[in-house]
Parts: sequence; structure tokens; C-alpha cells
Amino acid sequence: MSLRRDEQTDTLFRSILALESVEECYRYFEDLCTNKEVRDFGQRLEIARQLDAGSSYQQVAEATGVSSATIGRVKRCLDYGPGGYRMVLNRLQNEEDAR
Repeated sequence: MSLRRDEQTDTLFRSILALESVEECYRYFEDLCTNKEVRDFGQRLEIARQLDAGSSYQQVAEATGVSSATIGRVKRCLDYGPGGYRMVLNRLQNEEDAR
């Protein structure tokens, strides 16, 4: 399940890369997405972080309140996806270690 690569999607990603702060992200994503969509993105990243740290599906479900289907999808992406979660989790960890 790959994203379709096209000019419109490239422009979207370039627009995100142009953001310079968390505050700018809040402003842009409030315009771009619904509150639920942003919460869902954050929740999926938290699921990936917990799974990567060794938490079980049950532990993740209890901590986040999400369905096992969502946890399973994130787990499949971690294990078999193109590596986006892993890349971001590593960068966030490196950023945290540098503090």
C-alpha cells in the first residue's frame, strides 16, 4: 500500500518540510486537517513508539484506547513498511538523547 506519487502530494510534503517550528505546525495543521485527524496521527506515532519499546498489543490498547486493528496496522508498518515510523522514532530518540 504505497502512496501515489504525484505533483500534488510532492507539494504537500514540501509544504510540511517548509515549517520551521512546532508552533508553525500547529497553525498549518489546524488549517489542513481536522482536530481528529491530527490526534489520530499523534496517536499512531505513540502506538509505534510503544510497540518499538516492546509493549504488547494489550498494553498499547490500555494506554491509548485504540482498537487492535489500528495497533495491528501500525505494527505491520513497523515490521514490513517502508521504514517511515522507524526513521522518525530514531530521529526523535536522537533528539531526546542530545538534550
